Amino acid sequence: MSIKVGFIGLGNVGAKLSGSLLRNGIDLTVRDLDKSLAQPFLDKGAKWADSPREMAEQVDVLITCLPNPAASAAVLEDPTDGALLGFGPGKIWAEMSTTDQEEVVRLGQKVRATGAQAVDCPVSGGCHRAATGNIAIFAGCERETFDSLLPLLTTMGRRILHTGELGSASILKVVTNYLATANLVSVAEALVTSKVAGMDLNTTFEAIRISSGNSFVHETESQVILNGSRDISFTMDLVSKDVGLFAEVAKRNGLDLELAPMLVDIFADGEKRFGPRELSPNIIKRLEEPAGVQCLAPGFPAEMHDDEPEEQGFEVIPPGRA
Repeated sequence: MSIKVGFIGLGNVGAKLSGSLLRNGIDLTVRDLDKSLAQPFLDKGAKWADSPREMAEQVDVLITCLPNPAASAAVLEDPTDGALLGFGPGKIWAEMSTTDQEEVVRLGQKVRATGAQAVDCPVSGGCHRAATGNIAIFAGCERETFDSLLPLLTTMGRRILHTGELGSASILKVVTNYLATANLVSVAEALVTSKVAGMDLNTTFEAIRISSGNSFVHETESQVILNGSRDISFTMDLVSKDVGLFAEVAKRNGLDLELAPMLVDIFADGEKRFGPRELSPNIIKRLEEPAGVQCLAPGFPAEMHDDEPEEQGFEVIPPGRA
């Protein structure tokens, strides 16, 4: 694919998405505030950009995958070296961070004012699937822009969903992360309750897996919980951010929620007790510690690995859409 791509943000997810691009022969330029994170990519042939502006000037598509909306704003709007100074006609900004819908629309308007196009295209499905290019990607943008970007998105992900206009993907991303958070808290309660009731946790895991209680979160996060590593490459502060963004979408549209505020409070308490950078599955410790138990069982992995082979991605068409 004769396209030049720039990637800013080489954290847990960004590094894996960048790896898929490099593995599939994409002309890649990378950048992170911590240059040591870029070194493995530079060793494999990626280029380095000294600033977002320099990167935007040199590439066709500039991807950001950053921890919060403020970081993306800083990358684009820096008055000296921001990417907005390097954008122009024919270029695309692809925001792969989990961000606020209003903020991505605001920045997208500034990108469009330069003649470039803007897409919010967050991913969903776990870091282990980002590593193999099998993760799902939502994309909010004009259809023409989506069609031009689709070959690149299918290099990083398997199932690609065009969600509508710019900002729509960011709404659906926080919707799905909210549901995952609700599943995680309920799984924690289910495992601790089973433990104090004297159930064998290997049997408990399987009972949930083959039943109506199953979920994606159970099949992944329950395993690293029971292993004891609790390592799903996601931290409590990120959960708090995502659930907070979801709650803000509801509030912005005049909807009073019941469960979401409880989840916000639960993870605020988790951050206070265990620290904001604590691994998110350790929210179970809020229940384990007062109960005097640990939910551990043999035979589960310390981290998740995608056991499906990497496959070419494709666009997913929602039911009822021609």
